[in-house]
Amino acid sequence: MSTTRDAGLFLLLSFLWGTSFMAIKLGLEFIPPVLFAAVRYDVTAVLLLGYAAVTAGDWRPRSRTDWLPVLVGATLIIALYNAFLFIGQQGVTSGVAAIVIAMNPIIATGFSWVLLPQERLGGTETVGLLLGFLGVGLVAFPESGGPLAADLVAPAFVLLAAACVALGSVVVQRVDSEMGTETMVAWSTALGALLLHAMSAGLRPESVSDVALTPAAIVTVVYLAVFASAVGYVIYFELLDRLGAIDITLVSYTVPVFAALSGWLVLGESLDFAAVAGFVVIFAGFLLLKQATIRDRIATHRNTNATDRQ
Repeated sequence: MSTTRDAGLFLLLSFLWGTSFMAIKLGLEFIPPVLFAAVRYDVTAVLLLGYAAVTAGDWRPRSRTDWLPVLVGATLIIALYNAFLFIGQQGVTSGVAAIVIAMNPIIATGFSWVLLPQERLGGTETVGLLLGFLGVGLVAFPESGGPLAADLVAPAFVLLAAACVALGSVVVQRVDSEMGTETMVAWSTALGALLLHAMSAGLRPESVSDVALTPAAIVTVVYLAVFASAVGYVIYFELLDRLGAIDITLVSYTVPVFAALSGWLVLGESLDFAAVAGFVVIFAGFLLLKQATIRDRIATHRNTNATDRQ
C-alpha cells in the first residue's frame, strides 16, 4: 500500500466483503438461498449499470468479443458462484465459508496451469497448490459432527463456489476484449441475476411464499446489494487500478478475519483451532504459489522508493 488512503480503502473492502458472509448467514433464516442471491443481484445490477453508464465511455457491450466475458462472468462468477455459496452457507459458519472461498486465488492458478500449457508450475508452486487443498481439509473436517459424507456437503458446495469464480476469472482474463472492467461486471451482474432467478424457479423447495419479509431480511438484502456488492465493487475497481492484481488479491486473506469476527459478534458463531490452522495453511500455499510474483513486486517497490529518495 503506497498511501494511507489505499490502506483505508483496502480495510473497508475487507470489512464489507467479510461481513457479507455474516449477512448471508443471517438472511438465510428468512429467504431461500438461490432466490436470496437473485434478489441481491437484482438491486446490485441496477446500481452497477448506473455506475457504468456514468463512468464508462461506452458502457454497453458492442461485439461478440465483448459479450463473451459478460456471459462467462454471468454464468460462473455471479450465478453459479452465488448459488453454491448461498446453499453451502446453510451448513457452515461465516468464518468457515470465507476461509474456503479464500482458496479462489489458488484454484485459479491451478486452472491456469491446466488450461494454459505455457503456465507450468514449478516444484515450489506445486507444493503451494497442495497446501491450499490441505488447508481446506483442515477447515472442512471440524464441521463434521455426524456422518462424515453428510457433514462435508456444505463445505463442498462452498468449495464449488470458489472453483466457479476461479475458473470464471481465468477465462475472462484470457478474452481479448476492449470493454472496461466496470462494464463487464455490471452486465455480468444483470445477466447473472436473471440466471439465478431461473435456477431458483427450477428448484422445487424454493418459492416466493417461503420468504419471511422481516426487517432483518430487508436489511440483509440492502446491505449485501448496496454496500457489500455495489460499493464494494467500486472500491475494488479503484484499488485494482491503483495497486494491481497481486496486492488486491490479498483481500481474500483479510476477508475471513472480518467474517469470523462479525459472525461471532452478531450470530454467536465460533471458529475452532483447526479452522484457523487451515486458514494459515491456505495462506502459506498462496505465498508459495505467488512467490516469484511477490518477489518481483517487492523489488519494484524498493526500486521506486529508492528512485523517489534520489
